Amino acid sequence: MTRAVFLAHTAAPSGAELATLRMLDALRATGRYQVTMLYTEDGPMVARMRARDIETRVVTGRFDSRAMRIGTGLLGLITGFIALLRLGWAVGAVVNQTRADVVVAESTKALVLGAVAARRARVPLVWQVHDRVSPDYFGKIPALAIRTLARLLCRGQLANSRATAATLPTGLPTAIAYPGVELPAAQADPRTRPAADAVVVVVGRLSPWKGQDVFLRAIAALRVRPARVVLVGGTFFGEEPYRAQLEKLAAELGVAAEFTGHVDDPAEYLTAADILVHCSVLPEPFGQVVVEGMAAGCAVIAATPGGPAEIIHSGVDGLLVPGGDVAALAAALDTLLHDPAHRARLAEAGRDRARDFDIHASARTVADFLDTVVPRGD
Repeated sequence: MTRAVFLAHTAAPSGAELATLRMLDALRATGRYQVTMLYTEDGPMVARMRARDIETRVVTGRFDSRAMRIGTGLLGLITGFIALLRLGWAVGAVVNQTRADVVVAESTKALVLGAVAARRARVPLVWQVHDRVSPDYFGKIPALAIRTLARLLCRGQLANSRATAATLPTGLPTAIAYPGVELPAAQADPRTRPAADAVVVVVGRLSPWKGQDVFLRAIAALRVRPARVVLVGGTFFGEEPYRAQLEKLAAELGVAAEFTGHVDDPAEYLTAADILVHCSVLPEPFGQVVVEGMAAGCAVIAATPGGPAEIIHSGVDGLLVPGGDVAALAAALDTLLHDPAHRARLAEAGRDRARDFDIHASARTVADFLDTVVPRGD
């Protein structure tokens, strides 16, 4: 059985980390891989991994994962990079202890850590990419540096969508492994309440690029406002002031929005909602909440370009609107709120479409790709 170590620089429960949790559980279930999760800080994901009996280790050092955020100055980037290298050497010792056959880096920071660790352990490095490596997200020079590093050090790349793969270095073996979802045991029926009784939700961390401000402005422009408007998600990575800005905007617009803060599982909100809105203003790498909403019986409106365009066939199993376009989002909401039958048709087709993103199919894709990097043992 092949042994794989998955490496992450953060144990905060954001989308990529939760996708990794599902992937490791399903990958292990294939019977082809023995998996270990390795974090370089303690946090909620450590307990979540261990709750599923996934071997999980924590290797800490002086590196602060917040030290190399987007916008960090040159000196901070250099200092953080050196700290990453030192921590990567320590991680390599743990990789050796696990007798791993391959290291899979789960972020750009983990890519640097993994490069050092894999070299020390003398095993191949694969990069599982959850973010588009593009200037609009990282900046021109950092994006170029990341792509160059990956080209030099990685044996292969696993991208979470075609949109993400298009931003990665060419010349490396690459596979598309969508962040699969764990489908509910029972099929959820669409909700068909009248517009004034409907529930509309946005699910995701509160961040300017996620576009919750666009959502609030679209709600304010509706002919009839829904009974409940719910923003599900907390703030991470220094973006805490954004929630206060959103609350102020909602008050100014007269929108009675509910802010839940971080929740471990948004299922209760999705299964209560008529419509799920995804409204990112930058291209989304994938948009796993879009699939989760479809699986939960919501009619889904999602922003383009990016991963959602690979999930939704607009007008068939959901609606697509240009990211950042308040008028287009308001028009789509009006259409669905005032036509419950159309809303139900989209929700039913979306529920069927969600089956194409089952986590077990994604795990098989990952296992098959890793087999080409490291031949599976006896």
